[in-house]
Amino acid sequence: MANVAKKVSWSGRDRDDDEDGRAGETTPLLNGSGPGAAGSGRQETEVPRQRPNEIPHNEKLLSLKYESLDYDNSENQLFLEEERRINHAAFRTVEIKRWVICAMIGILTGLVACFIDIVVENLAGLKYRVVKDNIDKFTTKGGLSFSLLLWATLNASVVMVGSLIVAFIEPVAAGSGIPQIKCYLNGVKIPHVVRLKTLVIKVCGVILSVVGGLAVGKEGPMIHSGSVIAAGISQGRSTSLKRDFKVGVELPGVQVPLCAVPTGDLASSLSSPGSCLSSSLCPTLKVPSLLFQIFEYFRRDTEKRDFVSAGAAAGVSAAFGAPVGGVLFSLEEGASFWNQFLTWRIFFASMISTFTLNSVLSVYHGNAWDLSSPGLINFGRFDNEKMGYTIQEIPIFIFMGVVGGILGALFNALNYWLTMFRIRYIHRPCLQVVEAMLVAAVTATVGFVMIYCSRDCQPIQGSSVAYPLQLFCADGEYNSMATAFFNTPEKSVVNLFHDPPGSYNPMTLGMFTLMYFFLACWTYGLTVSAGVFIPSLLIGAAWGRLFGISLSYLTKGSIWADPGKYALMGAAAQLGGIVRMTLSLTVIMMEATGNVTYGFPIMLVLMTAKIVGDYFVEGLYDMHIQLQSVPFLHWEAPVTSHSLTAREVMSTPVTCLRRIERVGTVVDILSDTSSNHNGFPVVESNPDTTQVAGLRGLILRSQLIVLLKHKVFVERANLSLVQRRLKLKDFRDAYPRFPPIQSIHVSQDERECMIDLSEFMNPSPYTVPQEASLPRVFKLFRALGLRHLVVVDNRNEVVGMVTRKDLARYRLGKEGLEELSLAQT
Repeated sequence: MANVAKKVSWSGRDRDDDEDGRAGETTPLLNGSGPGAAGSGRQETEVPRQRPNEIPHNEKLLSLKYESLDYDNSENQLFLEEERRINHAAFRTVEIKRWVICAMIGILTGLVACFIDIVVENLAGLKYRVVKDNIDKFTTKGGLSFSLLLWATLNASVVMVGSLIVAFIEPVAAGSGIPQIKCYLNGVKIPHVVRLKTLVIKVCGVILSVVGGLAVGKEGPMIHSGSVIAAGISQGRSTSLKRDFKVGVELPGVQVPLCAVPTGDLASSLSSPGSCLSSSLCPTLKVPSLLFQIFEYFRRDTEKRDFVSAGAAAGVSAAFGAPVGGVLFSLEEGASFWNQFLTWRIFFASMISTFTLNSVLSVYHGNAWDLSSPGLINFGRFDNEKMGYTIQEIPIFIFMGVVGGILGALFNALNYWLTMFRIRYIHRPCLQVVEAMLVAAVTATVGFVMIYCSRDCQPIQGSSVAYPLQLFCADGEYNSMATAFFNTPEKSVVNLFHDPPGSYNPMTLGMFTLMYFFLACWTYGLTVSAGVFIPSLLIGAAWGRLFGISLSYLTKGSIWADPGKYALMGAAAQLGGIVRMTLSLTVIMMEATGNVTYGFPIMLVLMTAKIVGDYFVEGLYDMHIQLQSVPFLHWEAPVTSHSLTAREVMSTPVTCLRRIERVGTVVDILSDTSSNHNGFPVVESNPDTTQVAGLRGLILRSQLIVLLKHKVFVERANLSLVQRRLKLKDFRDAYPRFPPIQSIHVSQDERECMIDLSEFMNPSPYTVPQEASLPRVFKLFRALGLRHLVVVDNRNEVVGMVTRKDLARYRLGKEGLEELSLAQT
């Protein structure tokens, strides 16, 4: 179907292994093939070594490289027996551990935010002081072109380092990370998205991006950083560092049996040559200590998902000092599954994150008892009497929402076509680094030229400008254009909110809005770690303040037409028009400004901006998810899909396994790259006939691999023997990077053994009849977070399987319901 030439990833770089570490397995990838995560099982031909100049890309495709996460617990015998053994005290212990993990998530997220803020403040301050001294020096004696060259070179050099580590070490760390976390919480496995290496590159990358003067913010990546921290802490180990954190006591000389002592005919079968089990009767292992793995219970996708939701909320809370806003962001933009207990734990993590950041930054700034730094950015308080609003301003706020929606839609549309261009032509890492350096140099050049050409001079008395540039202004004055460009974006936003009326010339604000709009649009999507929150706020604050100045001029200086108030509304309108958040953004803005009075107008502006923006294009995050062809499932099925049934959308034929299956058959099925499935229905079948009985259960590829690795099978002659030697711990130890089937050696004699799947399969998988409508199937699949949904006929025989890609390929287009193609040859 698709002309497959080259893989397109979040970063545009090939991968050697996937999140589960299945090295060497080639699978179909969007617009290309190569090593990667196991897809739905279709094998691609080998990719030529030379890279094409252009990658053909079609946004109406679904990538086969993205796998789903197992959010549905497999209620097999092992799981049920463990759950039944948990008494009230054990349950309370598990709950306490959940709260402890959330506290640790909050503390570490706050500390990471402090580190980013302190390093950015010092490095950016050093850069701006060097450039300012150079400009002041050459203003009097001539030769400002050298100052321009110095500024552009410093920016390009810093951004080059930030882009190099992202492009060549961990490409998934590019951007803000919010689209990737949305996909993860939706149930899509994005390779490497919650790795420790990703966190390190993300933190270093965002520091270098902000210091490099790009039109970016450091707040957005905090959401991704918090999620990675949560995913790591909740598992009690680091697969990247190969460290498993344990607690226990030293018990030297203890002999621990590796298996239960067998009885009866099993002893003879164990010692017989060519046996399916170990040749020694029951070996023992001498261990120096008795240690217990901490947080082992949470080593599954369901538990990790909840903690990642808490990490995302803690990241928002640390960025804006908005604990409630963080919870609502995780609910509105992140989490696909929710419950009341989770809400309290997430709020607790958000509060701890804000408190940690506040405490550390207060000590750093020399005010240990002040606690006046709740977030990375503080909008300041809008509590003056003149900052209230009246009834006649409601239509004005609605109009600003319309403007924000239109400008946001324009921003997204331009960024869409720019992203398409990058996917097609700028796919080599070296080209991505060059583009990032070019944008950094152009940003510095544009800022310098606009400062040089501006004649907007303001008195320096009482000004809060950190690095005032005099340039050609008179003594005691500074260039107001420099307050917007020659500063970090966060400080520029606060200046636009709180500088007194008359601090900016309308021409200055108009030119700055125009240029920064296109610079921010060009910057988002570069191979650097960067967020779009602050650039959007800065653009909106600039045109909102310009709008306020115009109103003040038209109303002859009425007290209600305060430019700072309209800068706040413009910032909300612009950000809402780009990212399309409503409830969470309203609370974030209220918490960041410390004023509940503006709740209604901000909500009004955001709702209007979302409605207007949605009329034209999707939100920025949803747009990038769609461009990467991720099988993302929205809340509801397409409204016109009732005519489709499960029979029409399911995948068929289905590879089934018998309850007692030959080991060789299992190995062959798992090794078959043409049907590389991850879930297999288990049926009851007579080996002597081809007639298949009804569905008996469902078993996962990962479970089968663990069974083969531990050789849990017996000879045909001994089918009555008890073969179980595994516990849930064996499956959790292999999570999440289950070994590939190619790494498991099975001898020819072992291939003739039999494996009983009864106690390892899920005996009660979710099923639907083949006549069920697509919306009904979608609702069941989406609400329960399933990975596999078995389709049966009226005799309970398996006729098909519904997976994520089967549902995600149907969407509502401009011409009605359309079906996307899977990226395959």
